[in-house]
Amino acid sequence: MLLIACLAGMLFLASWAVIHHGFYNKHHIIDTPLYQRYGDWMLHGSVPYKDFSIEYPPGALPAFVVPAIGNSESANPANPTPGPYNVRADYRRNFEFLMAVCGLASIALVAVALRRLSASNGQAAAALSLLALSPLMLGPVILSRFDLWPVMLALAGLVAILAGREWLGFGVLGLATAVKIFPAVLLPVGCIWLWKRASRRELAACLGIFIAVLAACFAPFVIVAPHGVLHSISIQLSRPLQIESLGAAALVNLHHLAGLGVTTVSGSGSQNLAGSGTGLIAALQTAFQAAALLGTWIWFARGEANGERLIRASAASVVAFVAFGKVLSPQFMIWLIPFVLLVRGKRSFATSTLLVTSLVLTQLWFPYRYWDYALHFDALPSAFVLLRDIVLIGIFATLLADPLRREQALHAVQAAPIQSPS
Repeated sequence: MLLIACLAGMLFLASWAVIHHGFYNKHHIIDTPLYQRYGDWMLHGSVPYKDFSIEYPPGALPAFVVPAIGNSESANPANPTPGPYNVRADYRRNFEFLMAVCGLASIALVAVALRRLSASNGQAAAALSLLALSPLMLGPVILSRFDLWPVMLALAGLVAILAGREWLGFGVLGLATAVKIFPAVLLPVGCIWLWKRASRRELAACLGIFIAVLAACFAPFVIVAPHGVLHSISIQLSRPLQIESLGAAALVNLHHLAGLGVTTVSGSGSQNLAGSGTGLIAALQTAFQAAALLGTWIWFARGEANGERLIRASAASVVAFVAFGKVLSPQFMIWLIPFVLLVRGKRSFATSTLLVTSLVLTQLWFPYRYWDYALHFDALPSAFVLLRDIVLIGIFATLLADPLRREQALHAVQAAPIQSPS
C-alpha cells in the first residue's frame, strides 16, 4: 500500500505539471488574483470582515495569506487592485505548491482509509490512480481554487473517525467546516456512527469538540466585526440560482427546446439565471437538497454501522450537497473525488466510472466554453452541463442503491415453501 501510494503521488505530480501546458493553459478563469488581494491586505495589517469584505469563512484565510508571505512586491492596501486575471508569478507558484501539498496529503489519507477498509492492492491501485489523474480529468480549475484545502481536512476528519480516533476526527471536521461549509454534511454521519458504536457521553464529547473548534475559528472575527461575519454568511445563504446547477441547466435546455425566456445576471461571485420561475426552482432545489441529505442520514441510521457504509454515507452526503444545490461551481467537483473513490464493493466500478464521466463533462465546457454557455446559452455546452448534472444524480442513486439486498429478498421469496390451499 505504501508503494502504491508513493507511485500515485508521483503520478499526481506529473498530472499537476501537465495541466500547466498545451490547451490546458488557455482560456483560464481564475480566482487567484482575488486570493492574492486578500493575502496582501492581511499582510499589511487589514482585518478580514472588519477592514474589507470577504465571502469565505475564517478557516479559508490561511490559504490566501500563506502564499503571500515573503513576497517583496505585495500590494499596498492603498493601491491593492490587480487586474481580474493578473496575479504575481511568485504568489501563483506558492499557492499552487500549497494546493499540490494538499492533494498529496489527500492521496496519503485515501491510502490509509483503503488500508482500514481491507481493500486489495488492485482496488487501491485503481482508486489512487484515478485520484492522481483527477487534475487531467477536471482540468486547470484545480490550480486556481483553494478547495483542495477543505477537501483534505474533511477527508482527514473522516479517516480519523474510521480509524477510531473520533475526538480527533470531529475536531478536524470542525476545522474543515470553518474553511467551507460542505464538510458539515459529514457531521450527522459521524454522529450516527458514534450513536451506534459508542456511548452517548462519547457522542456528546465529540459534538462539543466539533462546536468548540468551529467557534474558535469564528469567535475572534465575530468579536471584532460581527456585522462583517454575518454579511459573509448571508451572502452564501442568499445566493440565487447559479447557471450551472441542475435546475438552471434544465431551464436553459428548455430555452433551446421550447423557447423558454431566460437571461443571465451576474452577482454573488457567479453568473446566475434570471427569468420566470427561477426563484421557485432555487427554492425547490434547496428542498430537494435537504431531502436528499436527510434520506442519506436515515439510510445510514437504519443499517449496520460498518466502515463500508460509513464511506458510502459520507460520499452520498457530499454528492447530494453538490448535485441538488442551487449553486454548483466547477470547483465543487473537487469535493467529490476522494470520497467517491473510497467506495468499495461491487458498486465501486459504477461510481468511479460515473465520477470520471462527470469530471470530463465539466472540463468539456469549463473554462473553454464557459462564456459561450453563461452569456449566450450555446447548445453544446448547455447539453454538457445538463448531462453532467444528471450524471451526478446517477452517482448519488448508485451510492445508496442496495441491489444485493433486493436480490437476497427475491431469493428468500423464491425459496419459501409453497403452501397448498386448505
